[in-house]
Amino acid sequence: MSTPLASIFGSGFLVVVPVLASAVGSWAPLAMIAVALVAFGVGAIVRHNIVCAEPVLETGEKRLTVIFERVSDVALVGAYVISICLYVHILSAFVLTGLGLDTEFNKSLMTSAVIGAITVIGLFGGLDPLERLESWALYLTLAILGILLAGFAWFDMDQAFRSGGFATIAWPGRSPWQVATIVAGTLIIVQGFETTRYLGGQFDAQTRIRAARWSQYFSLSVYVVFVTLAMPVVPVLNGEYDDNSLIALAGAVALWLPVPLIAAAALSQFSAAVADTLAAAANLREASSGRIAPRWGYLAVGLAAMALAWTGSTFTIIALASRAFAFYYLMQCVVAWSVCRNNRERMKFVAIGTVLAFVLIFAVPAG
Repeated sequence: MSTPLASIFGSGFLVVVPVLASAVGSWAPLAMIAVALVAFGVGAIVRHNIVCAEPVLETGEKRLTVIFERVSDVALVGAYVISICLYVHILSAFVLTGLGLDTEFNKSLMTSAVIGAITVIGLFGGLDPLERLESWALYLTLAILGILLAGFAWFDMDQAFRSGGFATIAWPGRSPWQVATIVAGTLIIVQGFETTRYLGGQFDAQTRIRAARWSQYFSLSVYVVFVTLAMPVVPVLNGEYDDNSLIALAGAVALWLPVPLIAAAALSQFSAAVADTLAAAANLREASSGRIAPRWGYLAVGLAAMALAWTGSTFTIIALASRAFAFYYLMQCVVAWSVCRNNRERMKFVAIGTVLAFVLIFAVPAG
């Protein structure tokens, strides 16, 4: 479970509260539940493909399925490039806030510098030693999450006892269509469960299926509880939502809490960026039938992610990453449809694919 959990908690918990609060106000927990349900439905597609598509792909007996899977692999490389930029952009936002230097230019500059460093290390020495950070980053992230959950719960109880209720956030005045398109842009927050699909060389199918399912049970439950407990604290932001707003929320709970939060954000985002760089280079090599060596894959992925760092804010990159992963998941739906002979399951694939198509076409940034 550690591999999918490291991805799912990679950046989502750092930005989910301001994104959803800006979109739907105090209705954020319901929006989080909606995102969780969609994510679990997509996870079911991935788990289906572990059982049904992988044997077909191994034998190559269905050419159309193989083509769909190759398109999916290429789509995943693009999605990883965007997520690398997103992870490091969030890292920069949190670190620069701690230094009092948080500006859009500085974030883009630091993002490019960190991605450049990862690229150089990969190009000349390989990233395998840095990959060991993933477990430590996950442990630290879960520890900080636990502290934040306890802090928010304490804040909420204190507020309830003092005021006899909770402070609420005003509805932001958005239309149902605006809400749907903004919430659609948060799919990246729960991305990561698909990583078990690519661990076939290390674990058998049933182990990977259980890991994917239980990582989703755990992470999605934590996200819903996290957003729910954070809502009474959100009014301290006075309606100003940014990618580093969690720092202010943590400071409202305990003055010392922003420091470990920033440290956890830096380590987790750096680790997630390294993991996705490795995955993107590996997929690029596979998609090119081995013609692109890992080191040149690191270079191509790094240059693309550095260029992306200057294209917009964190919220813009979140929506873009959500659309990229929606396309990858949509292709996985097509792969699942191509190997399935059960019409009832095919209808499920179509339904989930329709939701993903909506994300792909209409998702927009918060703010």
